[in-house]
Amino acid sequence: MARLRLRCRGAEVPRGSRREDGVRPNRLREIWKAGGNVVNGWCGIPSGIATEAMVQGGWDSLTIDLQHGLVHFDTAVPMLQAISTSGIVPLARVPWNEPGIIMKMLDAGAYGVICPMINDRAECERFVGAARYAPAGYRSFGPTRANWYAGSSDYWKVANETVLTFAMIETAPALENLDAIMSTPGLDGIYVGPSDLGLAIGEGPVGDPTSEKTLATMRRICETAKKHGIIPGTHTSSPEGARRMFEMGFRFATILADTALLASAAKAAVAAAKGTAGASGSSGPY
Repeated sequence: MARLRLRCRGAEVPRGSRREDGVRPNRLREIWKAGGNVVNGWCGIPSGIATEAMVQGGWDSLTIDLQHGLVHFDTAVPMLQAISTSGIVPLARVPWNEPGIIMKMLDAGAYGVICPMINDRAECERFVGAARYAPAGYRSFGPTRANWYAGSSDYWKVANETVLTFAMIETAPALENLDAIMSTPGLDGIYVGPSDLGLAIGEGPVGDPTSEKTLATMRRICETAKKHGIIPGTHTSSPEGARRMFEMGFRFATILADTALLASAAKAAVAAAKGTAGASGSSGPY
């Protein structure tokens, strides 16, 4: 498997810096402002130790997956603690557009939320509102661990401009409502789930798209995001796939997940020992 390290374009942003008010900034916003791209890792193994191992990869961000990962809130918290041993930005994909889990993950210290299956403007407004304090939204106050992670009890004052919101674009209705979704006030970016997107357009699930139909759809999503001034992101199944998405214009790309990386490395090691290296490789994004 190719090396995972993809260097961002643009200036390097130092890890562990603090704002003048003492609050830890969201480093991803700084990377994008400097013209760089973000390489994201994906954590679906419900273990702080497994997450700490992922930290060693030096990702720009790590996303805890509560949707298709084997993770619930009680295991997500030690995973966030493991990410906090580094300057990597902690994100979470919630299982659904449900305010309770969105708010709990933010209170636990996630600096961004990816929300699946956003189909229209109303759903996107509900999602963004759950991640923003009043008057911009309806997030309830209680940032217990978020204060500790941010390093300041003033976290709440800058939370709305610090926390990232990514709406997943992966359904047929979403494709019909791209402009309405992406013009939602407070939305920071979109995240393409290529497998569900492939199913939605009759292509089938895929990690790194190769068909022109799927690629054309992803280009349209990416261009619409850029038109509305938000960040286009996507999941990929390889470093090469991430590079292709960056070349297409995406600014945020995930490479596989911890489960897939572990399985792929295990297959490659056994195949190499047996002299059958061609049998190794990942079978999908998870």
